[in-house]
Formats: sequence, C-alpha cells, structure tokens
Amino acid sequence: MSDRSHVLPAPEGEYFENDRFAGLSILLGLVGIVGLVLSFVGAYKSPVQFSFSWLFAFAYFFTLCAGCLFWTIVHHVTDAEWSVVVRRQLENIASLLPLMAVFFLPVLIWRKNLYQWMNVPPGTDPALDAKHAYLNVGFFLVRSILYFVILAGAAVLLRRFSTRQDRDGNPQFTIKMRKVAFPALLLFAMSLSFAAFDWFMGLNYHWFSTMWGVYIFAGMAGSSMSLLVLVITALRRAGYLKDVVTMEHYHIMGKWMLAFVVFWAYIGFSQYMLYWYANIPEETQYFLTRNTESWNVLSTFLVIGRFFIPFAILLLRSVKKKSTTLCAIAGWILLMQLLDMYIIILPALHGTGLHLSILDFLPLIGIGGTLGFFYLRLAGKSSLFPVRDPRLIESLRLTN
Repeated sequence: MSDRSHVLPAPEGEYFENDRFAGLSILLGLVGIVGLVLSFVGAYKSPVQFSFSWLFAFAYFFTLCAGCLFWTIVHHVTDAEWSVVVRRQLENIASLLPLMAVFFLPVLIWRKNLYQWMNVPPGTDPALDAKHAYLNVGFFLVRSILYFVILAGAAVLLRRFSTRQDRDGNPQFTIKMRKVAFPALLLFAMSLSFAAFDWFMGLNYHWFSTMWGVYIFAGMAGSSMSLLVLVITALRRAGYLKDVVTMEHYHIMGKWMLAFVVFWAYIGFSQYMLYWYANIPEETQYFLTRNTESWNVLSTFLVIGRFFIPFAILLLRSVKKKSTTLCAIAGWILLMQLLDMYIIILPALHGTGLHLSILDFLPLIGIGGTLGFFYLRLAGKSSLFPVRDPRLIESLRLTN
C-alpha cells in the first residue's frame, strides 16, 4: 500500500443555513418587489426614461452574472486547482442567468424607446438600409433568445454536474464538465460579443467598434471576480469556509482583479486612441457625447477610478493577502463597473449632459434585491464548495 500520511483529509462540506438568514432573505425579497413595483409605476409616467434606466440596471447585473459563468468555464477549461473551493459560488451566481432572461423582457417590451433603428422606415437612412440584414426586429429577437439559451444553459448544466458529483463523487462528472466547458467558452465569447453589439452598441446604430465586445468582457471579468471576493468574505464572516478558503486564495483573486484592471484600461485606451486618431465623424460621435459637459467629468472620473486607483493599490502584495483591504478595492471596482454601464447607456438619452432620475436607482434596487433573494435560496441547496471534486485537496493545500 502507498503511504498516504501526507494527504490532507477532505472536509465533509458546509451547508448554508437558510433558516438562520431567513430575515435577510425576506428583506431582500421585499426590497426587490418594492423596487420592481415602483420601477413599473415609473414606466407608466416616464416610459422613455424607464427604458434606459432599466437597461442600465439590467446591463450591470447581467455582466456580473455572465462574468461568473466565464470564470466557471475557465476553471474547467484550464483544469484549475486553486478555484475549486470558490467555484460553487461562481456557479450559484451564474445560475441566476435564467432570471436575467426574465429581466430582459422589459427591454423587449419598451425596445422602440431604446433602439431608434426600429423606428426608421426603410429607405430613409442609407446607413441603416445597408445594415438591414442584421438590424431587423425579428433577427434581433431571435439572437437575444439564443444568447440566453446558450449562457443560461451552460450555467445550469455546469452547476448540475457539479452538485451531482457532490452526491456520489464520480470523477466522470469532472470530465463531463470539461467537455461542456470547451464549446461553452467559444459560444460564450460569441454570445457576449454579439449581445454587447445588439443591446448596448445598438443604442446608436451609426456607431460601431470591433473592440466593443472585448471592452464589455474586460469590465465584466474584473467586476465579477470582485463580486466573488465580497461573497466569499461575507460567507467567511458568517462562519462558513473558514478552514477552506485561505489568504492564498485571496491572493490569487486579487491578482486576477489586478490583471483585469490593466486589461480594461488597455482595451479602453486602444479603442479611444484609434478612433480619435482617425477622426472619422461617425466613429468619434460616441466619444464626443461622453466628453461633453458633465459626461466628461464622469468619464474622467471613470478612468481614474477604474484604473489608476485600483492599479496602484493592487500592486501591493500585502493588499491582496488581506481580506478587508481586498474587499474595499473589490467594492470600489463594482462601483466603477456601475459607473461604466451608466456612461455607456444613459448618454444615448441625455446627450447634452448628466440628468439623474429616481428611475436610475429603482430598477437597480428591484433587480438587485430579487437576485439577492434567489442567490440565498440557491446557496442553501448544496454544499458551499464542491466537496468531492478530485482536485479539492490540491486547492486546500494551495500556496503561491
């Protein structure tokens, strides 16, 4: 027999106690309902403002959920060890994507307030006529459905295999998840890119950028990793995962946050520099609007807040190995992602400058509270980490 004395025993698993947090769950549910009801009251009184405010809230939470799906897929594609103990929370958040499909329905219902190309008759605008094969309502609806089928389907399937492995420990599920992850990575890249084109770039059908999908991805990946840091820390402070997630795991999550802070800045600057240098009117109009009046103040603040501040802090090794300071930076990055989505969407409505509305906040509260409620429900249905993953021991012994 081989000597196994050096192998750490695997923990039995930890389970979220729904009864213990029943009050928080009810509060989130109530907040979500109130936010949604007030949002739809606002839709009756100011349908155009509601349309853009709802798309803004949808875009923010969609990028967070889709980002967690991305990290789940990457975990399986690369056969990563470090992320085993945090993967279940990525799976739980990504599994909220079917709910995001429901939250996309108001975008479809009020779509003509958002996408002006839907209101332009054929033969009126040559630029739109040239894009008619792609920009038509029927194809737009089919594509949107397809995005959610792919993304939500991958998220649900990966979580299902993962939780089934918890029950019987069959290593075949690891192979199955890897087989799903490889095509899912390609489909994810295509779905995210085209969704970004359709839903966000489509607000101005004259403007286009081949880097747009990568820009949305860069912000999505960094902010979703930041969300993971906050979720894991909240669970640890509630008494869970204390002997499972260590500062070594925080160190790696912090390094990924730093990597995507840099990547976001690189893609954003590259897009800005190339368009500004070429100085073609239909290409520069996106940036002209966001460099006008009060939008310029927010755009400048975004550059400083999304790159220079977190970059300088995350360079320090000590910051990435302290959960408190890393959480502070993670929360800041999530705020910057919120600002980024706001600057992307709202100038299409208020082109001359910032115009805050109460409707900019109500959908955020409604969607956020509802997602929080369902996340707590999901968290209690399985162990907080994949208890029988073959790489669990290596993840527990992580050093870097």
